[in-house]
Amino acid sequence: MGSPVELGFVEQAAPWRLRSAQFPSKVGGRPAWLGESGLPGPAELRCGRCGRPCAFLLQLYAPLPARPDAFHRGLFLFCCRQPACYRPGAQGPLRVFRSQLPRENDTYSYDPPPDAPPPEGQTRVSLQLQCGAHLCRVCGCLGPKVCSKCHRAHYCSKEHQTVDWKSGHKLSCAQSAQLDAVIPDHKFLFPEYEIVIEPEEMETPGDGQTDEGTQKDLKEYEALEEAAGSTSEGFESLDEEVLEAMAKHETQEDKIFQKFKNRIAAEPEQILRYCRGREGPIWISGENIPQMKEIPHCSCGAQRIFEFQVMPQLLTHLKVDSLGESIDWGTLVVYTCAENCNLANGYMEEFIWKQDITTDST
Repeated sequence: MGSPVELGFVEQAAPWRLRSAQFPSKVGGRPAWLGESGLPGPAELRCGRCGRPCAFLLQLYAPLPARPDAFHRGLFLFCCRQPACYRPGAQGPLRVFRSQLPRENDTYSYDPPPDAPPPEGQTRVSLQLQCGAHLCRVCGCLGPKVCSKCHRAHYCSKEHQTVDWKSGHKLSCAQSAQLDAVIPDHKFLFPEYEIVIEPEEMETPGDGQTDEGTQKDLKEYEALEEAAGSTSEGFESLDEEVLEAMAKHETQEDKIFQKFKNRIAAEPEQILRYCRGREGPIWISGENIPQMKEIPHCSCGAQRIFEFQVMPQLLTHLKVDSLGESIDWGTLVVYTCAENCNLANGYMEEFIWKQDITTDST
């Protein structure tokens, strides 16, 4: 049997293929919202560290065929654009939401979308949903605020209204009848790509690193550290047998990182690994791996299970490098409701964990 993991890769695509009607998986640009009701509001899309609006990072179309209420299903990931918010251990700059719809719904056709571009003139970005809700001109998220001068430009926040004003709205708001015909580049959105999904080829036995194996190795190492710390003279007073065991575990961090590299070696350009509830994530480090108690249950009471992880390779496509601090992660791991509940009848917030690359692994 092959691996149950599916891999995601970025590719350039025609803009129309990345619109909501095509049910895309994609990176960057504005979110191609799935459900139109219950969109996360500005308060839900603020960074938990600096309080600024988050930017759309990626979305994954991940239907559950066995669930009629999740015939269409999407996961939407947002992140802060401030590098300082990504310091090691910080979990606040990331948010993830889940949306799902039955096949028969008020927004999309019952039949699959046509595999052909729409008529000319229908390809431009729309900042108004079919339900009438308006989207922010800067980020494409829900825009409850409106320009007090023209009453036509909508924003998610005062910050983005200011950005748009400085980017040209100051001159155009009293003149243009079609404000969204040409939207300026606000330098806020990430570059846009399609995510293409392919199955992972069968791995060589021993190359992978499961959660269970990693946790076992870490527990053994922590027990040795505790033994060293419990003596009055620390490591110097340990007997020869324990010292040898400690030496054997000195390179545990290198081993975990090497297993991570071995697993992705065949497809080093992968930016995403999907495997809902079948296989755990592959960790890049032995540090900062969440315990089960650190993964909160869904608001419905069900446990959350691993669904997908975002790989560090994605960073090379986001153009976020700078001379100082940069947005950074080792891997981002998304956990979703095991029951795939729909209590909110809209967008449900799920849980995301950021693991950093330790000094020893770089």
